[in-house]
Amino acid sequence: MIDDDLRDLYQEVILDHGKNPRNFRRPADASHEALGNNPLCGDRLTVYLRLDEDRNIRDAAFEGKGCAISIASASMMTDMVKGKSLAEARELFERFHKMCTGDDDGGIADGFEDELEKLKVMSGVRQFPMRVKCATLAWHAMNAAAEGEDAATTE
Repeated sequence: MIDDDLRDLYQEVILDHGKNPRNFRRPADASHEALGNNPLCGDRLTVYLRLDEDRNIRDAAFEGKGCAISIASASMMTDMVKGKSLAEARELFERFHKMCTGDDDGGIADGFEDELEKLKVMSGVRQFPMRVKCATLAWHAMNAAAEGEDAATTE
């Protein structure tokens, strides 16, 4: 069970990022993009990436509409993946997904300590299995964009 302090922080982070999303824009120089669709609750987000010649993420942004959880997660994700290689971004997503589904507490992973600590507040969605798809939607879209796919769905 999620403790009260973490629950309060979860609500605070969701509200902050949901009302004031970071990187909510369409960059003119995006090299990759993918639409993320969660048909269950109607969330639709487009994730934009600008990759350099070494396939490192130089910029990440998103646009769209969704519930507070999907917007907050997209906001946090776009901040966290900037400057990372695609492999690092995928590893971070895998760890985050495990935290959200309860398969892993997100423990320490070399190089991701700060990010996983920040993402830990989002792990509260594991109490609400239908919300895991909301929290991971932007991450699925980021993976699809990185692979050159134009869409990702949570179904």
